[in-house]
Amino acid sequence: MSANKSNAAGLFKLVGVSLAAFAFTFSLVPLYRIACEKVFGIRLEQGPGEAQAAALAPKARTVTVQFDGGVNSKLPWAFHPEQLTMQVVPGELNEALYFARNDSKNTIVGSAVPSVAPSRASGYFTKTECFCFTAQTLQAGETRDMPVRFIVDPNLPADVKTITLSYTFFRNDALTARLGAAKTAHTPLAAP
Repeated sequence: MSANKSNAAGLFKLVGVSLAAFAFTFSLVPLYRIACEKVFGIRLEQGPGEAQAAALAPKARTVTVQFDGGVNSKLPWAFHPEQLTMQVVPGELNEALYFARNDSKNTIVGSAVPSVAPSRASGYFTKTECFCFTAQTLQAGETRDMPVRFIVDPNLPADVKTITLSYTFFRNDALTARLGAAKTAHTPLAAP
């Protein structure tokens, strides 16, 4: 009888841990959204309701979106937007490309930090897909086009005619070092 109680208690604990893991995983999306909006000032797409409202938005207004990009001096990459400006209709999905090239002789991991100007427009600029959401690894000499997809909210104040989306790439020292350590660990040692 004690083995059955032990098994039942173990099963109860397993179910409890599984439910806790599910609840934690389920809460990650809202936590990510809060972090992006409150900490970084990046507004993420809210869902189908906004997409439907965006589809019904009036198409008379256009906004100029300017693109800018650069790298920190510790990162030996070339990085710039493929086009400098774009006329967008608020409520429509748009895509812009940025170009990156690793000019060093080593694999390097970089992280992009975005900013939107004027700052009061950042709440109306939603990135639905962006290379800035994750760290980017470029092999020595590798080039890559990196897309960013975005929507300008139709509720953008009427006096805002131009929005500037800017990125600065920084060397991610921790991930680059980890990459180098993993490469060293997998390199066979020469025989003495």
